[in-house]
Amino acid sequence: MPEPVVVVIPALNEQQRIEATVASAATIPGVGAVIVTDDGSTDRTAALAGDAGALVVRHPSRRGKAAAMVTGAREAATAGYPGSPLLFLDADLEATAAAAAPLVAPVVDGAADMTIAVLPKTAPGGGHGFVVRLATRGIVAATAWTPTQPLSGQRCITRELFDAVQPLARGFGVETGLTIDALRRGARVLECEVPIAHRVTGTSWRDQRHRARQYRDVWLALIARRVWPSREQTTA
Repeated sequence: MPEPVVVVIPALNEQQRIEATVASAATIPGVGAVIVTDDGSTDRTAALAGDAGALVVRHPSRRGKAAAMVTGAREAATAGYPGSPLLFLDADLEATAAAAAPLVAPVVDGAADMTIAVLPKTAPGGGHGFVVRLATRGIVAATAWTPTQPLSGQRCITRELFDAVQPLARGFGVETGLTIDALRRGARVLECEVPIAHRVTGTSWRDQRHRARQYRDVWLALIARRVWPSREQTTA
């Protein structure tokens, strides 16, 4: 029998969506547990995640997405799933979380070491694609592999590979760093189209600050891995 899959959901102030996301994720075939890492929320995210059936572990203050992923993985081992594949999902997927099911089978069946979700195109957000281009060019420069959606946070990964690529890149650089580190280790990485939907970042000052933090963290992930995309690569 294959190991059950553990869903890990990093969450920050997601009280409006976390219950639906947890409930939906729990219906994915093969899932043994859903773990929510509350990354210092100031609302009822943790309580509502627990009410929805998730195992909840909390950070007393915000530590960032990468730290939330590691904490969730550690909790999976503590809860009796030390060798289980990990399915990382964003907290705002709501009822579409169940659509992440295609990410699981290739990892459980041994066809891939990590799967990455390719989401349907939605209405454009308020950005200009700078972060996506930087992450794409960095991954190509480091590995010669071209990702479709380099910042996709919906991923299933073997426990062995997850442990092997520690430490993760900080904050919002985690996806870029994880892809590079996995490919450099010879891991089999597979992209899967999944009909998942989540919020599109808008044009507010808060949204622009979020993009600035993303850009910074992706650059830091690349620098830490000695990847130096040229100016032409990052702005083309």
